Amino acid sequence: MISSIRGEVLHVGLDHAVVEVSGFGLHVTATAQTLAELRHGDEIRLQTSFVPRQDDAPLLFGFSSGDEREIFTTLLSISGVGPRLALAVLSVHTPAEVRRAIAESDTAAFTKVPGIGKKTAQRILLELAGRLVIDVPASAPEDPGEPADTGSAAGGSGAQVEQALVSLGWSEKDARSAVEHQVQQAPELAEAEVAVLLRSTLRMLGGPGR
Repeated sequence: MISSIRGEVLHVGLDHAVVEVSGFGLHVTATAQTLAELRHGDEIRLQTSFVPRQDDAPLLFGFSSGDEREIFTTLLSISGVGPRLALAVLSVHTPAEVRRAIAESDTAAFTKVPGIGKKTAQRILLELAGRLVIDVPASAPEDPGEPADTGSAAGGSGAQVEQALVSLGWSEKDARSAVEHQVQQAPELAEAEVAVLLRSTLRMLGGPGR
């Protein structure tokens, strides 16, 4: 099992990064939050989870923290939750938010994730409560100044973010609307990196009222 990797970032994409380790370029799938912390040329260390698949190539998932990896691997132990859905949960919620949702039995927090209905959310709450240590710290304030991102349907990074949202389960209409809303709220983010725009849009989609 590959539990962590350390190396130089060769590429950062919408849903993955390529990290050079001992001369090999490893394709590492990750959340927008993790990808937003990576920069080409940086020497980084990621916590990882190796997921073998019978019908396709195995996947290596990377996380910026052990807590994020723990949530991911615990989600995978739940019947009906695969890597894509587990990653979607962590793209919408931070580990602290997941633990808080469990502590408060907040089903709605999980139904905000594309692909998770009420019954699945209830099962996730029940099973995670029995497998995770729920030690929820005081709520950290939301990052008020985090750029909500640019790139509406005008193209550029906005178009790439829309594509990423669709791949996570949102409809094209909702993805376009979300990105346009972010650009309207913070026009200066039009030049922001794709990962930053995606992270900001996901936070908005997972927030109250969505």
